Amino acid sequence: MAENQTVIEAPAEMRALVLDGTGFEHLRLRRVPTPRPGPSQMLARVDAAGICTSLIKLVEQGPAHPFLYGWDITQFPLILGDEGAVTLVEVGEDLKGTYAPGERYVVQPAVDHAPINHRERYRDNARGVEKVAVGYTLGGNLAEYLLISEEILAADCLLPLPDPAMPHAHASLAEPLSCAVSAQDHHLHLTQEAALSPRGVLKGLKPGGVTVVVGAGVMGRMHVDIALSYHPRAIIVSDLIESRLTLVQALFGPRAQSAGVELCTINPMDTDVGAAVNELTNYHGADDVIVAVGSQRAIESAQHLVGRGGVLNLFGGLKAGESDVALDSRIIHYKEINVTGSSGGSPWDIARTLDVMAAGEIDAAAHITRVGDLDHAAEFLKQVKAQEIDGKAIVYPHRRTAEVMAVSGWTAADEQAYLGSEAG
Repeated sequence: MAENQTVIEAPAEMRALVLDGTGFEHLRLRRVPTPRPGPSQMLARVDAAGICTSLIKLVEQGPAHPFLYGWDITQFPLILGDEGAVTLVEVGEDLKGTYAPGERYVVQPAVDHAPINHRERYRDNARGVEKVAVGYTLGGNLAEYLLISEEILAADCLLPLPDPAMPHAHASLAEPLSCAVSAQDHHLHLTQEAALSPRGVLKGLKPGGVTVVVGAGVMGRMHVDIALSYHPRAIIVSDLIESRLTLVQALFGPRAQSAGVELCTINPMDTDVGAAVNELTNYHGADDVIVAVGSQRAIESAQHLVGRGGVLNLFGGLKAGESDVALDSRIIHYKEINVTGSSGGSPWDIARTLDVMAAGEIDAAAHITRVGDLDHAAEFLKQVKAQEIDGKAIVYPHRRTAEVMAVSGWTAADEQAYLGSEAG
């Protein structure tokens, strides 16, 4: 985009969504000093940022959140935001020649590295802390600018965009989409060409198989989106909310049809999911079952959908104290199924997501349902908590507007028109 070839002068102050205590009453947009990069750091402009449900837990737990490791947020407030797309604007002296202003990146927020900066702010001088996170003790994307610190670079968490024309909003969805990419990459199917052949391993969803996605919320729809790239012969999506099933068909039905994938949407209140799986598989069961909703009942029901040698993925997290579920060991034993799970992704998952997105095998536009300014970030998060937004909300920190847009998709052309309008 045009600003990528333009030198951007960062102001002395910036707007940022700041948390300085426990609860939403401690969450507000503030003007704070713009970070100044040291010789081994960089400053990036945040071009677009997503609103992540994980922030609700951070706001509600405050200093008790396990990722803070004793960090006193009343004394050292947090800048939130773990999803975003950025453009470098200032490169530290030691990094010149390796990075340059104008380059575009996505930051993997789960930084698998011990703290380098501000160790004194952590409990016991950060002893034993081996992982930090962007939007937690590292500055976040819900701000006009983001400091790219040594921890981020040391952990290989700065991922370049494979396509310089990729929309900011789409790139900002790489992190949540990468969680689904990671989850499906955890699927392992044993293969054997003949009775006397050694077993091999097929990673990912089974091509030509039957995939079931339980839950058609935003993450369930991301699973459907990514599952299509594996080319199963059928995808069954179940949800109790009929409007979500209608949305799945609207978003992915044409693509599934052109790919030769049968896309079935089922409301368990009306149709037995097990019967539908049996009909499609001649009673052999599904090859891949992904539970994309945090429900004990959904997990316990889903295990009965898995066929011999299949995979059951427990993607939807359960609350502490409610996480015990009844799994039938006979199913696991006699059907030889694999039970797996995943929480978040790695830098590779972000890179893979960006590549697949650039190739047109993921439709990031389909997942965006709200667009606004950084001023709307706190309210968007409250609406996500209240389940008033079914999809991803995107904010553009440098576009000032009072308008919140409810959209049914957000294309590159939509973004170009939005950022190029007089209000931008």
